[in-house]
Amino acid sequence: MSTKGYVLGSSPRELQRLILQDRMILRPITERLLRQAGLKEGMRVLDLGCGTGGVSLLAAELVGPSGSVVGIDQSADAIAMAKECACETRFRKPAFCVSSVEAFSSAGPFDLVIGRYVLMYQPSPAAFIRAASRHVRPGGVVAFHEISLHRGYHSLPSYPAWELMAKCLNLGFSVGAPSWDAAGRLVEHFQNAGLACPDLFAEMPVGGGEDAQLYGWLAGTVRSLMPKLLEQGSVTEDEVSIDTLEERMRSGAVEVQAQVDVAPQVCAWVRTLP
Repeated sequence: MSTKGYVLGSSPRELQRLILQDRMILRPITERLLRQAGLKEGMRVLDLGCGTGGVSLLAAELVGPSGSVVGIDQSADAIAMAKECACETRFRKPAFCVSSVEAFSSAGPFDLVIGRYVLMYQPSPAAFIRAASRHVRPGGVVAFHEISLHRGYHSLPSYPAWELMAKCLNLGFSVGAPSWDAAGRLVEHFQNAGLACPDLFAEMPVGGGEDAQLYGWLAGTVRSLMPKLLEQGSVTEDEVSIDTLEERMRSGAVEVQAQVDVAPQVCAWVRTLP
């Protein structure tokens, strides 16, 4: 995944947000994808656009000591953080390197190639999937986990801080994610890449009350998007008041007894021809 123009950047704060995103929100969904796609002990996995290494570390647990995992990303800062996170694990550590999917080379093909939140940033998701499939052995699996940005973010009852957050994310990603609707076009993108129609499922993160992790995750995403939003003139710093947005989202939800949900997570995988 190219980092040129990557809308969320790779600041230390953003990298920490990616770690929390994985551990608190996305990990169980990605694990279901990997298990349903047939990942087992002893397999070799390539994680594309690995960021801070959440998917790579999960895959390393599932393939065990007899398997291996490689994570690649074009951000040197993200790779450095991934290596740091890997030091905390008791499992066999993944190998991380700075590379694009096109430039990456390996001594042998992989049993499974996965990307999470990468297709939405590609000008041509089909071309990216095609490049990914070149790293898979015959009969291996290509898998992606994407967020349905086109589905939006909802709260019942609604309240001002939630509506502001949703406005910021919709505006920021509509400009900063070239393929913002990739999660809703996975069948199209897989088939245009020359692969079969994928198996699919979706899960929607839902929360409410004072302790929901969603407020911090979403407010942190808005913070990372602020430079783009200010550049667009979509919002002002005073309007967003980013330093208090998370608490305003939390207290507003408690006040109106809101149930909040986030755009569905859509997962797709396909087995290549043997």
